[in-house]
Amino acid sequence: MSERGITRREVIQRVTATLGGAVLVGGDRLLAFSFDAEAAAGAMTQGVGSFSAADVAFLDEVAETILPETTTPGAKAAKTGAFMAFMVTSAYTESDREVFRGGMKQIDDACRSSHGAAFMSATPAQRLALLEVLDREQKTAMEERSNAPRSRAPAAASGPDVPAHYFRMMKELALLGYFTSEIGYTRALRYLEAPGRYDPCAPLAPGDRSWAGHA
Repeated sequence: MSERGITRREVIQRVTATLGGAVLVGGDRLLAFSFDAEAAAGAMTQGVGSFSAADVAFLDEVAETILPETTTPGAKAAKTGAFMAFMVTSAYTESDREVFRGGMKQIDDACRSSHGAAFMSATPAQRLALLEVLDREQKTAMEERSNAPRSRAPAAASGPDVPAHYFRMMKELALLGYFTSEIGYTRALRYLEAPGRYDPCAPLAPGDRSWAGHA
């Protein structure tokens, strides 16, 4: 990524701002791991850690529902599901991994309850309707979490932090995976590796894509 002037730290900052400023689950651990096309290709057939190839395909469809193909390729084309599985395995704590994995089952159960079909068998419209409900749910849960009074008890007595909502985790990783991929960075965003001049105030017309940043 550094050869193209891309830094994950910058994208994490952008994703954090997009989601309202809360720190991403995994924090700086998300910066410590590299991920490439070869790893993604292996994940599609062999899985990642405890995630099977079917799990990766499931996450691809979740990410594609969040970031669908439009005039530019969607999250599935960027192999975002494999990225999500890799980051959960590599950068999440055990408790966060359990919440994330449990969330995959909750999505499938909720889809069966709401639409009479497993998530992987549901239509794009059914998937979108479900994830919109979950997105509102995670937003409320995260707001309640941030507004809750902090305990004055010693850290050892207060217990571990409450994990984030599972769909919050999925949305964070979907955005992070997509916008650190070559597709997301060079096709969803406007990207110029070596501009010919310094322009501190480039025009941005209504409907224009944002410019991708540089290291």
